[in-house]
Amino acid sequence: MTDQEIITQALIILKSRLHKPDFLIREQSDASSYLKLKNSELEYESFGVMYLNNQHGLIKLKEMFRGTINEAKVYPREIVKAALHFNAAAVILTHNHPSGRKEPSEADKNITRKLISALELVEVRVLDHIIVGGDDTFSFAQNGLL
Repeated sequence: MTDQEIITQALIILKSRLHKPDFLIREQSDASSYLKLKNSELEYESFGVMYLNNQHGLIKLKEMFRGTINEAKVYPREIVKAALHFNAAAVILTHNHPSGRKEPSEADKNITRKLISALELVEVRVLDHIIVGGDDTFSFAQNGLL
């Protein structure tokens, strides 16, 4: 079995676990393993949102914006609109750094603050912003940036 076949199988298993009705995202590691496998090999920046119900069960993981090798334009209005569409109570923001660096840039911190403010207006909590950089992740929540 090739590495890619193993990764594909792992993604299928993790995706099925995430979408079970009784699976709740209780901590950052519940989401980061799947996001790491899904996004670590991308050659472009992808900004996604995990839309969650009131008990933090996954409603939908949606790629919202696709960018270039070093940035993706993020529009708060579209994320708020989707949160209302999915009737989400909370979200986990996520994006990757194709460079392999997991540390957030100032732009990452700024857009996170804007999204928290925008989603607060419609009573949707931002639980975390997870950056995938290579084989590692950075959690805004775990590092006191939320």
